[in-house]
This record gives sequence, structure tokens and C-alpha cells, in this order.
Amino acid sequence: MVYPVSSDDNGIHIKPELMEKEKLYHHVFKNKVLLLFKDSQDFLNCYEIEEVDLVNQVKNSKNDDEIEKIFEEYIKREDLKN
Repeated sequence: MVYPVSSDDNGIHIKPELMEKEKLYHHVFKNKVLLLFKDSQDFLNCYEIEEVDLVNQVKNSKNDDEIEKIFEEYIKREDLKN
């Protein structure tokens, strides 16, 4: 399956029609991490992360599970839950 998020010199390219609902996608672009997901109502949600430590961890990660763990640990450490 083709990954729904890519980039080139012109910027980010998102293909929401290729995205599964409620699945987190990520993409590193210009020292930022973009987190994207399509919710149950087909709304596209996008978050941009510039924190250097998080960006570097995502760049060095091996798979999607590892990336999700990075963010789960960050949320817990920073007490960001509702």
C-alpha cells in the first residue's frame, strides 16, 4: 500500500483517500514531525511538532510502533493527558 503522506521541494502531499480512519500517520519534513489522522467523520487532523528531541527520536525510530511509544512516553512524562 502507498503511504498517504509524502513531500518534495514543493512541500507536503497528503492523500486522505488512502488513509485508514483513526490511524496515526507521521512524516518528517524540514526538521518537523507532522502527525496526521483521519477521524471517524473523515475529518483530517494534522499536528506539527518542532521539539528537537522528539523530532530526532522519530527520525531515529525503526517503525510506527516505536514512534507511537515515543509519543505515549512524552505525553505521560509531560502530563499532557486531559
